[in-house]
Amino acid sequence: MTETQDLAGTGAIITGSSRGIGAATAQLIAARGAGVVINYRQKAPRAKKVVAQIDEAGGRAVAVGADLTEAAGAKSLVDAAVENFGSLDLLILNASGGMESDRGEDYALKLNRDAQVQMLRAALDVMPRGAQVVFVTSHQAHFINETATMDAYEPVARSKRAGEDALVAMIPELDEKGITLTIVSGDMIEGTITATLLERAEPGAIDARREAAGKLYSVEEFAAEIASTVNRDGLAQGHVELVGGAEDFLSRQG
Repeated sequence: MTETQDLAGTGAIITGSSRGIGAATAQLIAARGAGVVINYRQKAPRAKKVVAQIDEAGGRAVAVGADLTEAAGAKSLVDAAVENFGSLDLLILNASGGMESDRGEDYALKLNRDAQVQMLRAALDVMPRGAQVVFVTSHQAHFINETATMDAYEPVARSKRAGEDALVAMIPELDEKGITLTIVSGDMIEGTITATLLERAEPGAIDARREAAGKLYSVEEFAAEIASTVNRDGLAQGHVELVGGAEDFLSRQG
């Protein structure tokens, strides 16, 4: 391990971490010493591969299958962090969805708002003072009330914004417990399933977004930005970290 071990002796949960941004973030957090719960819904072999990569690099990780839309799923992740790593000091809420065609009309809101709150509430039962919660979102969601997005993504964007608002509404409770909420918002990310599904629904959408933003981050680049907010000194409660392309959104707001 070559990274600074500032997270040594801590336990972390990263939801939706069997692939993509969550998996890349998990590897970065594990490299800093945290024991990481890798969460997956169905793809156990993929999650176990992430665990193996972390183990080979000298880190600690465990894969746990859990459906975040179920209370039992959230509790199983919390239990795994405490049982395997002794504590839960970091919760990265990365899992999201809603563009799937087979999950029902209300799935986006159920996952992107209700499950996020449920996961945090389960975590609050064990998180100590000084712990951190990181909510990962997109500019398309964060700015949806001021800036329209692609038609195919709008239901997801609105549900993710609803999730962000619900978590922010919990800040008084987090303050009482000495726990910090950080929000990390990024543009569309190259190579993610969301970008692939959007391109299918609206051909040319990703190229148009890349041109407007000037650049779209890769999975690894965005994961590094998420990880950079973890354990960062001086972060205010509810801080919003805008990553890539935000200037474009802010200029549209005037």
